[in-house]
Amino acid sequence: MFMTGRELLIYLSYVNGGHWHKIFKIIKDKKYEVSEEEVQKVLSSIKSNVVTTLDKEFPDILKTINMPPFVIYYYGDISLLNNYYKNISVVGSRKSSTYGEDMTYDIVKGLAEKGYTIVSGLAKGIDSIAHKAAIAGGGKTIAILGSGIDYCYPYENYDLYKEIKKDHLIISEYPGFDAPTQGQFPERNRLIAGLSSTILVGEAGVHSGTFITVADGLINGRNICCIPYPADANSACNKLIKEGAALVETTQDVIDELPIDPS
Repeated sequence: MFMTGRELLIYLSYVNGGHWHKIFKIIKDKKYEVSEEEVQKVLSSIKSNVVTTLDKEFPDILKTINMPPFVIYYYGDISLLNNYYKNISVVGSRKSSTYGEDMTYDIVKGLAEKGYTIVSGLAKGIDSIAHKAAIAGGGKTIAILGSGIDYCYPYENYDLYKEIKKDHLIISEYPGFDAPTQGQFPERNRLIAGLSSTILVGEAGVHSGTFITVADGLINGRNICCIPYPADANSACNKLIKEGAALVETTQDVIDELPIDPS
């Protein structure tokens, strides 16, 4: 049986845990001698759906970012990845305040009600609030995992994971039940930044990893919106606003910052 390039790419992703640099080096060095039997054994073990950079369903926008993923594992409606101008990424602190949660929830719910898809990382705090607000607003949401596609992290979000898996979209570069490592979250964040035209920062401290996502967004020309905080709040949002990010207090403020959809 002839082995396709697509099958080989999925195999390399799976056996290397989805790690971009490992896959890239193997492809670059052309060190991928493997039998058809080995490849088929791996393919048959994958529970999730899979899309590769060789497939027509693969979103064009992800081909333009730094380290474009070779393979994406997913559950749900993969077409949600394709509407770059209707996708808004929401990021922020895992240790969110009541103020940050309430403001994020109200703004995101309003965006969902107006037909925008919310992209976030299923983490504690602002991420979870964003997904829940999108669902409450009758919209769609995309969860991008830093763990294997079948590994819900954190486990306390398992009910939310199941709901998004069933009715929305969950994606990951990482296969199966692989637990997350610390380095996978910054890599995951480039996808959160890359899939949307605009990034909304709900809340973050001045030493937050949120800056990684914002940096990825700025490199790729994304708009940055931030909810303002009191002057003594040690806020990354205020710092970003000083540096040129849009100050947003309402759903309409975010919509006003969105680029015009050429279609």
